[in-house]
Amino acid sequence: MTLHTLSGEIWTAALLNHLWQSTAVTLLVALLALALRANHARARYSLWALASIKFLVPFSLLIAAGETLRAALSAQVQKPQLDAVMQQITQPFAQVYVPAASAVDSSSMAAAPIASASSFHMLPWALSVIWFCGALTLTLVWTRRWLHMRRLVRAAKRMTLVADVPVLATESSIEPGIFGILHPVLCLPEGIVDRLSPAQIQAVIAHEMAHVRRHDNLMATVHMAVEILFWFHPLVWWINTRLMEERERACDESVLQSGNQADLYAESILNVCKFFLESPMPCVSGVTGSDLKKRIVRIMTGHTTRQLDLGRKLLLGLAATAAIAVPMVFGLVHVNHAFAQSDAATAQNLTKDLSGTWQGTLHAGKDLRIVLKISKDATSTYKSDFYSIDQTGTPFLVKTTTLQDGVVKLTVPAINGSYEGKLSADGKSIDGKWSQGPSPLALLLERAAAGAEWAIPEPPKKMAADANPSFEVATIKPSKPDAPGKYLTVQGNRMISANFSLADYISFAYGVHSKQVTGLPAWAETEKFDITAKPDIDGTPSDKQLKGMVQKLLAERFKLTFHHDKRELSVYILSVSKAGNKMTKEESDPNGLPGLGFRGKLGDLIVRNATMGDFTGLMQSMVLDRPVLDQTGLTGRWDFTLLWTPDDSQFAGIGARIPPPADNASAPPNLYTAIQEQIGLKLEATKAEADVLVIDKAEKPTDN
Repeated sequence: MTLHTLSGEIWTAALLNHLWQSTAVTLLVALLALALRANHARARYSLWALASIKFLVPFSLLIAAGETLRAALSAQVQKPQLDAVMQQITQPFAQVYVPAASAVDSSSMAAAPIASASSFHMLPWALSVIWFCGALTLTLVWTRRWLHMRRLVRAAKRMTLVADVPVLATESSIEPGIFGILHPVLCLPEGIVDRLSPAQIQAVIAHEMAHVRRHDNLMATVHMAVEILFWFHPLVWWINTRLMEERERACDESVLQSGNQADLYAESILNVCKFFLESPMPCVSGVTGSDLKKRIVRIMTGHTTRQLDLGRKLLLGLAATAAIAVPMVFGLVHVNHAFAQSDAATAQNLTKDLSGTWQGTLHAGKDLRIVLKISKDATSTYKSDFYSIDQTGTPFLVKTTTLQDGVVKLTVPAINGSYEGKLSADGKSIDGKWSQGPSPLALLLERAAAGAEWAIPEPPKKMAADANPSFEVATIKPSKPDAPGKYLTVQGNRMISANFSLADYISFAYGVHSKQVTGLPAWAETEKFDITAKPDIDGTPSDKQLKGMVQKLLAERFKLTFHHDKRELSVYILSVSKAGNKMTKEESDPNGLPGLGFRGKLGDLIVRNATMGDFTGLMQSMVLDRPVLDQTGLTGRWDFTLLWTPDDSQFAGIGARIPPPADNASAPPNLYTAIQEQIGLKLEATKAEADVLVIDKAEKPTDN
């Protein structure tokens, strides 16, 4: 047998092993998807995406990583039986390796039958030509469709519809779809505004924005590459069908969970199918994909999905761990003698001192420079300050900083963040992960040498506590129609608000619920205003000073006058539960602005440096349908988080529509239970005398 023949056998075995591994992973994914058939479609979509990507990632890379790690640890000893077992599982097709040139018997090579070698060479060449023709055909077909789509996009006209990406109108009768990966655009046929109602168009746009947020075009493009390379494998085309079905189901679920009516949404999909054609290529995310009849039935019957419970999360975790661990253990299976040395090196790390300045760059969409200043107190307990110097010069207090078994851990409650990393053997770096949400980010911190520390900007200057500021300049403009969301914040010393009605500004300035305000004209609750205002005194105002300035602005620009009254109202009473207060006292910045906001979803609230009045103000203005009276007797400022499952009676103040809660045993409790269990307070509905603002006069704002 010639060397060329041996090389062909090696490549053939490697390809067959890769196809076997990818097939096994696909079948495992099919079983997992079947087990998760009653859960959210996005979970199954992720599984099928992993099955697709597996065709591009051979296990041999993980095996090589295990072998490299084994070699780095120590010399090998005799291979255990486990190695042979794993080889039978992961690499069932034997590979023939060519020996070194000095060990090859030239006489045996010369004696090999020439006719046999020639016939063996023909089959791989023939298969290679067939594969190349199939791959080239797919590439040319999809390239032609992509060029056609790009011409349509370039010739399209910009539309005024509101979306997260540019909206273009094309003369073609293609269905609505997202084109592009790095800079996506939404393409709509010109006649769609005549065929669909405004509400139906908004439902279609909501569907397409779900594709954008999920980066579906990127995954579709990746799978197109898989289909080009492995077009001969039937499971590749089956994966494509599953990907399209689950991505459309996931978008349908997202649209319905955002509050769109099921019948209107279903009608919009049917109208698109009736008047417009199919999208021109797989990597353009449209609205009519998957089995249309099944989709409409699911939408109209209100089919509910469950969140992943603990058992299914463990199942997914075990499957993911096995997929990575099995090939790596195959490469690392040999026993070595380096563990004692490694343990000794770890023991030395325990004596390292963390005191000093550490710095590194966090890649979170944009680069953020992080500085961590660590010191020891008289009891040898670490004290730390955490800076994000590209955002603010004000440090965030680190609640705990520990070093144990070479692992550094710290928590930053003010921003609900935490860090865990491994201290290097020389004590000069910490390699770890920063967590401030569902997806941890890598963060390498390095000990800064003297004179090499990054400059920390000066923190914003605060107004004097006894100052009585007013707005020196205030610009008031009508909000854009149908602008999403609303907010009021302070940037530097400027107040910026958006989409607030006069009733909203009154509620903020005087800390009252809308039901505690009577006599307002109708426009005061329906017309929205954006305000940008600068105080006449330098420095960042306190919460009390900010509300005082808004009160003066309302009197000056809206001509607001009122008087107080007492009336019996339906209210909520907030008090301390029998279990007692479970919140954390915050004493670092008694005059600072409070921080209250929802992390990613309604019902996941983070509260920092806030009084009970701040908390009740948020609850009655955004969450609950009646005033909230504070009877806790708690003074000062507090830090806590509150996680609950909202119901349809909540968040009407911000126009949100809460879908019915899914039947999920692992879902957070309702609001009333969460308040008792998580922060030790109690919320009860009752009737009570409450302060009421009776409006005597209110006018639309004067010119800027």
